Amino acid sequence: MADDATTITDARRRVTELIRDARICMLTTIGVDGRMLSRPMGLQAAEFDGDLWFFAYADSAKMRQVRVNPEVNVAFSDQRHHAWVSISGTAQEAYDRARAEQLWNPVLTAWFPDGLDTPGLTLLKVHASSAEYWDSPGGTVVNLLGFAKAAVTGTPPNLGENHEVTY
Repeated sequence: MADDATTITDARRRVTELIRDARICMLTTIGVDGRMLSRPMGLQAAEFDGDLWFFAYADSAKMRQVRVNPEVNVAFSDQRHHAWVSISGTAQEAYDRARAEQLWNPVLTAWFPDGLDTPGLTLLKVHASSAEYWDSPGGTVVNLLGFAKAAVTGTPPNLGENHEVTY
């Protein structure tokens, strides 16, 4: 049983490392018509404890979609390390001024010109229910050679293992 706990702890630690390195993700929500809609978002908290935090406008389409259907997916891609993470969870508006101050980064002024006093500024919190990640073995040259070999031989390249984590 201790081995399972260690494995889960290690897997959660690896998810944290991967999303910290990637930082930019695609947030997928479900529209009121049932279509899945994705848009790029910048992760605000690199310490992943099961919750992801994003700044948004309260009246934005993504916030309206979350209010109707809170099930979301957040996907990260780290091309440098050939790693990918997909996090499924439940989103909600969770504005808290103290949390916003803690998470604020001056770069966000490009989207929120009045900083923390921008009218309609809110926080989107995604609570993870599960995560999957893929670590690709080898470096870029190995991966490119693997894809080239796959194209010639018709044999799929070794893209690494898929790991699933629950929260």
